[in-house]
Amino acid sequence: MTQPVEDRELVEQLPTARVRRRKWRLGVVWVVPLVAAIVAAYLVQGRLEEFGPTIAITFKDGGGVKAGQTEVRYRGVPIGQVSDIDLTDDHEYVLVKARLRRSAVSVAREGSVFWIVKPEVGFGAVRGLTTVLTGPYIQVSPGRGPPTTEFRGLERAPPTLGRSGLKIILAATQVGSIRPGTPVHYRGVEVGSVVAVDLSRDATAAHVETFIEQRYARLVRSGSRFWNVSGLDVHASLFKGFQVSLESLRSLVTGGIAFATPEDPNAVPVKDGTIFPLHDQPEKEWLAWRPKIPIPTGS
Repeated sequence: MTQPVEDRELVEQLPTARVRRRKWRLGVVWVVPLVAAIVAAYLVQGRLEEFGPTIAITFKDGGGVKAGQTEVRYRGVPIGQVSDIDLTDDHEYVLVKARLRRSAVSVAREGSVFWIVKPEVGFGAVRGLTTVLTGPYIQVSPGRGPPTTEFRGLERAPPTLGRSGLKIILAATQVGSIRPGTPVHYRGVEVGSVVAVDLSRDATAAHVETFIEQRYARLVRSGSRFWNVSGLDVHASLFKGFQVSLESLRSLVTGGIAFATPEDPNAVPVKDGTIFPLHDQPEKEWLAWRPKIPIPTGS
């Protein structure tokens, strides 16, 4: 059936709708959040790239250590931060977890030593006073072993850390005021110090672990004599009255050990771990010894 001519002309005269495809345009309101998201992602990625391994350190006491605040330092430079602190399963130790920077990944090795630096004030020793304002921090001395992430922390810095010398043991019936850090003198010159004080294995004597600086190690020979100068040396006589040794008066507060070496050609330098008796007082003969022992020139 054909359409009438009038109808066809009417259809041709009707307007035709044009469909225009609208291009999607990003509104200005979305520009700022999008830029902020891109910047945030960039910062997060950069932060993640800075992160190194997470290590676990056990301490006997974690007083002052706080997650998110306490730093891990090496030579005074922050290389990490404590991320978590908790007790071990047996509640015997404090478990501190710290995230190191990627640049400090070489610190996480066997042999590395960690300790908490806190303010210490005592006779002859003042340490860590800056932590009074900043709070304690964890110091590390890197080791040279294979990589690891678990460490046993120390209560304080090892006295002989990074120093070479001679380590000997002095056996005494009583140690008096001798304690770690007590100086060891030769002719009044400090040549070493006490590292630790403990009982012998059978508890019959007190063992004083002593460290002699490498420069003065050859002063200690097989015939050397050690004595405790921590007591107050008082002499009384009819004509001179009371005499108090000034050196002994200082050592009464700080403690002290002295030693002398005879001029004996048969005396030989000793090795690490050699045990010497620690006498209460020196004999006059010891004070008169004047051996000629060359020592290296000081730096």
